Amino acid sequence: MHRHDIRLTGFWRAPLPPGALYAKLADVEAYPLWWPAFRSVRRTGERECAAVIRSALPYALAVRLTAVVEDPDRRVLEAALDGDLAGSVRWAVRPDRQRGCVAFLTQYVTVRKAALRRWMPLARPLFRVNHALALRGGERALRAGAAPPRG
Repeated sequence: MHRHDIRLTGFWRAPLPPGALYAKLADVEAYPLWWPAFRSVRRTGERECAAVIRSALPYALAVRLTAVVEDPDRRVLEAALDGDLAGSVRWAVRPDRQRGCVAFLTQYVTVRKAALRRWMPLARPLFRVNHALALRGGERALRAGAAPPRG
């Protein structure tokens, strides 16, 4: 692994049927409506979007996501990333008998943003925490949106 490369993983448990979570994750353009780390998403092609992502640390990442795999039967999504990060992102949604479903995220990326590349060797733990916070914010928003209305 190169010093600017990082592998990030995580998972969400959601009180949703697996197909419903897959559909939500497949609708990348709607991420800013519910996932706080996604500041904007704009469709730029049939299988491509431009996104700006920002979590707790004071920097934003501009990336282009190009769909590589969209498999609703296996509930797998994969996209190539280009821009401030280059690499790949993969979601795999599986049933979870106790809680609805679980979605596993795997990202292999190379940091390209110059300001971050400078700090990458020392700040790798901070980048991991920032990623975890972004995921947690998305999971919380997802769970809040999936909860039945009170009252």
